[in-house]
Amino acid sequence: MNDVELGALAADIALEAGARAKQRRSEGVALAATKSSLADIVTEADREVEQLIRDRLHAERPDDGFFGEESGAEAGTSGLTWVVDPIDGTVNYAYGIGAYSVSIAVVQGEPDPQRWQGIAGAVNAPVLGELFTAVRGEGAWLSGSRLSVGEATAAGALLGTGFGYDPATHEGDLAMVRRVMTMARDVRRMGSAAIDLSYVAAGRLDGYFERGLKPWDFAAGALLVQEAGGAVTGLELASPRPMLIAGGRAVHDRLRGIIEAAGRAD
Repeated sequence: MNDVELGALAADIALEAGARAKQRRSEGVALAATKSSLADIVTEADREVEQLIRDRLHAERPDDGFFGEESGAEAGTSGLTWVVDPIDGTVNYAYGIGAYSVSIAVVQGEPDPQRWQGIAGAVNAPVLGELFTAVRGEGAWLSGSRLSVGEATAAGALLGTGFGYDPATHEGDLAMVRRVMTMARDVRRMGSAAIDLSYVAAGRLDGYFERGLKPWDFAAGALLVQEAGGAVTGLELASPRPMLIAGGRAVHDRLRGIIEAAGRAD
């Protein structure tokens, strides 16, 4: 398969996986009211959707590696690895908020964001009815329209972010928001990094920053931003909670400057 064909495969599987996740969410609400906890159902949905993705990929690409949130890494022999988050935005999913997504990327090289090169990716938000796709050198797309990152206006940049679930990290995350507000028009906190990055690629957000993301959270979204003309940078990579910054180049660079200055001050 060439890169475009790999992108088509990622998109096709993301659509099927999103439909399964949406179906299980609907069934899960009914079951939770009578026999189980919603948290248990969400866990099973994550695993089921990831297994669906893994099975489809194994049938189509048996020699490729796999790196998934639920089932970990499995080496391949082709030099390609599929990086998968079956349900990005699990808390939204559990609460019935539609801002969750399936994120599938295929990368070349080791399953390490600092060493791989993104080839193709797809982010499917099934409740929102949107499938974002990107292929290396071919741009980023939504419903047949090519995407392009936005830039901040005189009113400031509309930024996306997220917070960790460990209460011990909240003070630091909120302190960073206060620093970044000097350049912001406002801040949005969607709850799915893959959707946030897709929105940066689409120009719906001017920039995005978040600590503590895992590779499967951003593998597809980062390629979307880059193919839409933006920049993506990881900072403090040795930290347990590295920082990811994305945006149009001017917004990205200003965000990076603020965050790096904050790190020096701390």
